Amino acid sequence: MENEPEKNTQLLLYLVGSFELAAMQQMGKIKNPLLDKIEKNLDQAQFSIELLDMLKEKTKGNLSQYEIKYIENALAQLKLNYVDELEKEKKEKKSTEDSGKKEDNVKDEENKNPE
Repeated sequence: MENEPEKNTQLLLYLVGSFELAAMQQMGKIKNPLLDKIEKNLDQAQFSIELLDMLKEKTKGNLSQYEIKYIENALAQLKLNYVDELEKEKKEKKSTEDSGKKEDNVKDEENKNPE
């Protein structure tokens, strides 16, 4: 039978990996295998990241160096990707707003100069 510390390490890494995978799917970085499509929900991704942050804090002093580094690396990667997705969303929103303003300006010009 497997010894308990090794089993718990494997279970912890599985749990962290599950949250990491969920967050990546929620950020639209990878396809949801159940639906076979890309979905994006940044609020849900942020929640998954916060859960991992909480797990890191609550297990402080009880983890091996390897486990600590594993969680820290997962969190760092997720946070960088999250910021990247936020920036993309801001640019898309600005582009959409700018496009809407251009359309309004064209309509205004057409109304001023009917042919």
